[in-house]
Amino acid sequence: MIDTALDFGKIVIADLILSGDNALIIGMAAAGLAPELRKKAILYGMVIAALLRILFAIVATKLLGIPGILFVGSLLLFWVCWRLYAEIRDDVDEQAEHALELAQDDSQGYTGPPRKTLAAALISITIADVSMSLDNVLAVAAIADGDTNMLVFGLGLAIVLMAFAATMIMKLLTRYPWISWLGLIVLLYVAGEMFYRGVFDMHTGIGPMMGWFEGHEIGKGGH
Repeated sequence: MIDTALDFGKIVIADLILSGDNALIIGMAAAGLAPELRKKAILYGMVIAALLRILFAIVATKLLGIPGILFVGSLLLFWVCWRLYAEIRDDVDEQAEHALELAQDDSQGYTGPPRKTLAAALISITIADVSMSLDNVLAVAAIADGDTNMLVFGLGLAIVLMAFAATMIMKLLTRYPWISWLGLIVLLYVAGEMFYRGVFDMHTGIGPMMGWFEGHEIGKGGH
């Protein structure tokens, strides 16, 4: 029960701290629209971002059972950690907060008649989000470890938070940067655990698969 609660917490943290780049893209795209279209663009953009995460995460969870995938996934997750570190260093959350506030202020950004449709903005947001969602998905799928119910429930909460409280989340991460650093530590731990299992697990580890050693049974939590 406690392990499940901790994993749920890890999923929410991962989803929130990895949402800065999504919020930045959505805010910038919305700011280029006429004021009457912006709120819809922000709302729909956040929902698209969250739904893509759920879709990719369910697929990724199934793939993580394939021998060798955990090892490859751990290396990709370490790369995600490096990107997150760069985002924290470059104040991406602060930029996202500014972009969202700009888009929500009818007197700022583009204020002329509609020159770009809502559909066009959402298409550009979706295309950008496909690649950015993969970072988030890899982290969440690794934490969920095959538990689809926990995965969907955790990301479902993130949909609500990102769709209705995106600016507040960016303000929170900007005001309290230690939350982002805590998230980075959590992801590094998940990547390390994933790497360990990807090498030593007797069923999916590359060590036993390559015949380097026998490996051993590693359950949830690395035991």
